[in-house]
Amino acid sequence: MEFCQPERMRAAYLTELGPADAIRVGELPAPTPGPTDVLVRVELVVVDPVDALVRSGAYPTPTPFPFVVGRDLVGTVVAAGPGAVGFAAGDRVWCNSLGHGGRQGSFAEYAVVAAERLYHLPAAADPVAAVAVVHPAATAYLALFHHGGLRPGETVYVGGAAGNVGTAATSLARAGGARVLAGARPGDAGWCRSAGAAEVVDYRDADLPGRLRALAPEGIDLFIDTSGRLDLPAAVDLLAHRGRILLIAGRTRRLTLPAGPLYTHDRRILGMAISRAGVEELAEAAAVLNDRLAAGTLPVRVRDVWPLERAAEAHRAVEGGVRGRIVLRVAP
Repeated sequence: MEFCQPERMRAAYLTELGPADAIRVGELPAPTPGPTDVLVRVELVVVDPVDALVRSGAYPTPTPFPFVVGRDLVGTVVAAGPGAVGFAAGDRVWCNSLGHGGRQGSFAEYAVVAAERLYHLPAAADPVAAVAVVHPAATAYLALFHHGGLRPGETVYVGGAAGNVGTAATSLARAGGARVLAGARPGDAGWCRSAGAAEVVDYRDADLPGRLRALAPEGIDLFIDTSGRLDLPAAVDLLAHRGRILLIAGRTRRLTLPAGPLYTHDRRILGMAISRAGVEELAEAAAVLNDRLAAGTLPVRVRDVWPLERAAEAHRAVEGGVRGRIVLRVAP
């Protein structure tokens, strides 16, 4: 369909990799969609921890300058290319996989999104909650079910269960019929239980392995560490026969591998990063997330909603370990 192509747009972008102060907010040329792309007018974005890693260069990925930062968005379709089947002007949509692999990011008034990476936003969904949760929840879904092979009736331990990914993992695992043991601070126990945890243990407890062994005497089927504080020998010993450990944190850590208890019980250690997920995997996760978004059953803690101009400040807050999500409003 015909539309008025915008020439310029506000954006938060980089001209070089570096600290949060390297982020500039100003005008850039608006992007032009290709035949299988969708042009989205962006309303809301959010800062993910991986955004800071990309911005600093700690997580290498192509960043064509000027490089718009950000992974996630909620917005409205302005125009769709002839090959972007299923999208039309006015559709409310979301995406959680921009800003990686040479794709420009989401922190701008307009974003070009490949149709295969874009999903319709359910009419009943809260857009602020949606943009805050789609990245950690997709990570959690793929970790649990695609990589971890979680099945109904199994026991899963979620380390860092009060965090963004941990909360989503707790909720999705419980909805999938698993029994969830959550590792969190005592002050977050109520939050973890409300997300679906059957039991909550203090991850700082000196006898954490003993506590978990008492709660799961037959062993833990899936052990997910979102905190980066994994004690690998203890975790391996806690696994059931053919139990799995899934690592999604602790990027710079070096761990000691207890080979004997691992291979003699058919146990496995896996790693995953959502940045490596294929479009089919992302679409599978999106279908599940959309059902939960429509029902309002994906828990997420939104700390605040700021304007786009505070993008650098939001990056600093995330790097400083802020609790809860910082959403940025792009559309006036």
